Amino acid sequence: MVTRRRQPDDGPDPEDAARRQAGFVHRVRARFAETDAMGVVHHAAYLPYLEEARVAYLRSRGHPYEEVRATGVDLAVLECRVRYRRPVRFDEEVDVMLWPGGLRRASFELTYRLEVGGEVRASASTVHGAVDVRGRPTRLPPWLASVLREDRS
Repeated sequence: MVTRRRQPDDGPDPEDAARRQAGFVHRVRARFAETDAMGVVHHAAYLPYLEEARVAYLRSRGHPYEEVRATGVDLAVLECRVRYRRPVRFDEEVDVMLWPGGLRRASFELTYRLEVGGEVRASASTVHGAVDVRGRPTRLPPWLASVLREDRS
């Protein structure tokens, strides 16, 4: 369990093992289709990296996203911010680290850091709101609020 919540701007830690214990880590590989003629990943391609990490995080906590949706709740993206620091290039393996942040009755924030070989390439945050099948705000499922609280500490 983490004793201090890591921040996306903390930069890489000298010890890889300690860095990985700081939050959930999901690895993606930059695909050719996501790059421009210079082999640099387009800025919009970072958003699916965040989504893939978010879905993998829920699965790792015992709640695949389809199971979440089957309960009549969806987790809509309300806000997304990305700070690009250095480019990600074709075929690089990107570690997308994720930490739960702010938590309210019907919404929560996730913070991300994207690294290649321990070097920060981008930091990001997303805010999600729980909505019912009609798209109206609803409370977060109790299990989700519990998981997010536990992983923040």
